Amino acid sequence: MYFCLQNDSTIKTGNMIGIFENNKGYARMKDLKSAGIQTRDVAKYLRDGIIEKIKPGLYKLIEFPWDEHSGFSDVCQYNKNAIICLSSAADYYGLTTFMPSEIYIAVPRNTPRFNLEYPPVRLYYFAEKYYKMGINELDTQSGTIKIYNKEKTLGDMFRYIDKIGEDIVLESLKIYMNSKDRDLNEIIKYAEICGVENKMGPYLKSMI
Repeated sequence: MYFCLQNDSTIKTGNMIGIFENNKGYARMKDLKSAGIQTRDVAKYLRDGIIEKIKPGLYKLIEFPWDEHSGFSDVCQYNKNAIICLSSAADYYGLTTFMPSEIYIAVPRNTPRFNLEYPPVRLYYFAEKYYKMGINELDTQSGTIKIYNKEKTLGDMFRYIDKIGEDIVLESLKIYMNSKDRDLNEIIKYAEICGVENKMGPYLKSMI
């Protein structure tokens, strides 16, 4: 009778990959240690390109079926208060042809500085009345993300129209207004919440 023996490193690697797969491609150091994975093993997996460091204590599995918006999940895993917003949210919903080179995220005003090296982010510190409204939690192939709904996104874009650019903001509004799932009551509601009804109103009237 013959036995196929696995060495200790093979067993640990298998355990580690299972931990990541059970958590949609992510794992925290405390979870790895609980499974018998040592710090030296994690360092080896980093060198070997098996995992990637998101922040101290948080890692992602490189060989995982990430979708095109996996960076959104990275950001939301890094900071639970991060909400995908503005041009990044518009891009996610297909409301713009503009492709941001950074991920636009909203956080509460008292949030400490981000130290996330990758993906690149652009922070917007929202007051509570703007931050807490219109948040959707979506389960994607890359994990759960928090993102503002379409109408809140457009309201925020009008708030920051000078920084984002009028052409991008108006393009997003036009695509939304031409979509089958547009909701006039919702867009007006969030225009009022964001305090941009006077800015957005004339454009809405011309597109109805």
